Parts: sequence; C-alpha cells; structure tokens
Amino acid sequence: MATVSALAATFALGGCGGGAGSEGSGDDTITIGVSLPLTGDFAEPGKGVERGYKAWAKIVNDKGGLLGRKVELKILDDQSNADRVVSDYEQLIGKDEVDLVFGPFSTRLVVPSARVAEEYGMLFVEPAGAAPEVFEQGFKNLFYAAPAVANDHYNHLAEYILALPADQRPKSVAYSAMDDPFAQGTAYGLKDKLEAAGIKTAVDEVYPPNTTDFGPIAAKIADSKADMVVGGSQYQDGVNLIVALQQLNYQPKIAAFSTAPTSPEFAEAIGNKTEGVLAPTGYTQKADYPSNKEFVEKYTEQFGKAPEEDEANAYTTGQVVAAAVEAAKCASQDEECQAKLIEFLRGNEVETVVGPLKWDDKGRPQSAHMIQQWVDGEIQIVLPEEQKEADFVFPKPKW
Repeated sequence: MATVSALAATFALGGCGGGAGSEGSGDDTITIGVSLPLTGDFAEPGKGVERGYKAWAKIVNDKGGLLGRKVELKILDDQSNADRVVSDYEQLIGKDEVDLVFGPFSTRLVVPSARVAEEYGMLFVEPAGAAPEVFEQGFKNLFYAAPAVANDHYNHLAEYILALPADQRPKSVAYSAMDDPFAQGTAYGLKDKLEAAGIKTAVDEVYPPNTTDFGPIAAKIADSKADMVVGGSQYQDGVNLIVALQQLNYQPKIAAFSTAPTSPEFAEAIGNKTEGVLAPTGYTQKADYPSNKEFVEKYTEQFGKAPEEDEANAYTTGQVVAAAVEAAKCASQDEECQAKLIEFLRGNEVETVVGPLKWDDKGRPQSAHMIQQWVDGEIQIVLPEEQKEADFVFPKPKW
C-alpha cells in the first residue's frame, strides 16, 4: 500500500493544472460545499469543525492553492437537523454545483448526508461520524477522517490491560453507557475485547440521554465492587456519574470515560479528584506527525488558541481530500474525477495531523485512538508507548 505525505498533499499542490474534469466552478477556484450544525444541539462542536475547515483552507491558499487554484468553502447551517442537512447537500451538489464536499458533524447528520453524496457519486470524507451504524449502510464513497471508529477507541487500553500479569489484571468491569451510538460504541468496543479475554462484566447499564440522577446506576456499580468502571459518556452525564460514584466511596483500579475527561471544565466539576481517570482521544497538539506542528502554529495564529480534537479532525478531512485530489489531478463533479478520488483513498495511506490513515472497504480507519490519563493534575497521553507524555498510572489513586 502506498503512503502519501499529507504535508506534500496540502502544501505542494500548486502548478499541477486542472486535469480531467477540472472545469467545476471555474479554472481559478475550487469550491467545497459543507453543511455544519452551527446552531442547535451540536452547535459547539459544529463551530469547532468549521474552524478546522477554515484553517485548512487558509493554509492551502497561503501555499498557492489546490492544483494551483484557490480553495473556497461554501458553508451552510443545518441547525443540527437531519432533514435540513439533506436539503443542504442537495443544494450544494445539485444546485450550486460545488466541486467537492466535506462531511458534517455527528453520526446523526453524517448518515443522511452521505446518502446524498453517494447518489451523486461524490467522494465523502467526514470528521465526526464514528458510530458503527455509519459503516453499516453500504456506502462506497465514505471515509472517516480520524484514527479509529468508536468501537476501536480503546484498543490501546485493551492491549495494556490484557498484557498485565494475571494477578494484576482486573477481574470484573462495570459498564454504563448513554443510549447513543457513539457513546455505546466506545464502551462496548472495549467490553467485547475484555469479555473475549475472560474478564467478567459485573454491571451493564444503558441510560437515556436526558438522565440527570445517576444515584441508582452508581449504587449498582458500587455494590458490584467491580475492579474497573467504563463510562460511555458525553460530558455532563460522565461528570454526574463520577460524582455519584465518589459519594458512594467506590474506588476502581481503572476508570475510563469517553469525552468527559477531555473537557477543560472536567477537573473542577468532579472536585479536582481527577488523578488516574482515562479517556480516548484521536488528537494531541504535541503529536510529532510531520504536518501537525505547522497546523498548531497556524491555527493558533488564526484563532488565538490551539486546536482541539474536533478542529483537528476537520483539518484532517481537508488533508485526506487534498491527497486524493493531488493524486487524481482533478477536482470537480465529473464522474470520472470522483471515481478516481474514491479509488485513490481505497488503496492508499495518507499522512495527517492525527497520524497515518488508511481505510477498509467500508471507510473505517484502521488504527486506534491514543489513551489520555490525568497525571499530576493534567491530562496527558499514556498510550501507545511511542506517543506517551507520561507513564500510565495503575492502579488508579482514590478519588
């Protein structure tokens, strides 16, 4: 499998010429259509994705453009609504005749918008649809621009646990997950791997997204005396469950929660008792991948703060599409061009700010998220070994 440097794909694109099917929106511009949740339930991460896309476009244009043509983003607000996202991509592709499209935020919006893109035969690279259902639709044009799908977020943690001596390995695990495809995917992906190795499931609880009282679930977990707790959580539910567990003086040897521990407000919200808490992440600003240093510097100059994971995944989307465009030497709705773009990503690896990416035939990236842990008052990468910023703390200190 060939490997394409995203640094080159992003910055060395000038002077290549339009190539086959490059008429698109004009010889001097490549227009990329995007629908994002800039209002509604997903507005906060949606705006992060927007910043990531804008950072990518600015850096590309500052380096001479894509195929020697200026990149222009046409962004619509889908208001976090699945019906609206469908009409947005219908407009962008069918009416506005954009040359390329980027995906939106969230599984709920990725699936319907990907259907529109596939109907038109358009390449569809997306930054935020990681749930298993995205890859069960039979899409031939979709690629997820992150290291791993939800079920594989904890692969490095599973490997660490299963490599422990038998007398140190957790004997039982309590799982609690929001009724949400992404949240359940992260928790149950780990559950499947640990159960297959003989580690017992002591608790398995699924709760509605609007749950606020975690006392009953926390009581079940505490009563089980499970060695390890795994929360398939977003932010507030993760915080509420941890606080409830603290109140019951439940002390696991390992505590892992998706999403919540990475929030800037997390430490204060759980009483600054963070030491040893784990979470998966697809991105770190400190990563030594070739294009990441410049991304962090340029993004910080543009927006006054360093990028987070949503921004990085959006930037990665741009890198992946740029690599395909460079290889195919075209950027338009032309059927032959789009087929070349898709074919390239089916058979090649692309270097990005989140690491090298390659995909299976369903568009699933074939890697794993890094594992972060709160160590000495800050969240740091502890797995895998080659990316770690601190040593893994095990067992977890008391809350």
